Amino acid sequence: MSRGLNKVQIIGHLGRDPEMRYTPSHRAVTNFNVATSRSWKTADGERHSETEWFNVVAWGSLAEICHQYLAKGQQVYIEGRLQSRKWEDDEGNKRTTVEIHANEMIMLGPSKKREMAGDDELETDDYEDSEDEFPF
Repeated sequence: MSRGLNKVQIIGHLGRDPEMRYTPSHRAVTNFNVATSRSWKTADGERHSETEWFNVVAWGSLAEICHQYLAKGQQVYIEGRLQSRKWEDDEGNKRTTVEIHANEMIMLGPSKKREMAGDDELETDDYEDSEDEFPF
């Protein structure tokens, strides 16, 4: 029997603060979105860019870490798998979404929550802040 592969890696900036909740079985789940951008030049030298948004879901201890340390605008590396989800909205319309279910997260800059709170307990390397590149 052949095996399949479902793996995704992205680097981008959070579009909003992570939102955490607990399932009825008391398992933490955190949702947030990440924007990735790319730019290119056409053959005639015209510059183009596009931004792609990804919904990210983290579970368990990773969910708690994401909620505690990540904030809107922060650059992050996410690794996980793609999973589609189907549901019916309040009007009875069938909806589908594709999410990244994260199994690894690496902060690529200082914690925004640490900067806002002035918390010195978390040690991070000094990275150049690249927020100027993104309008959020």
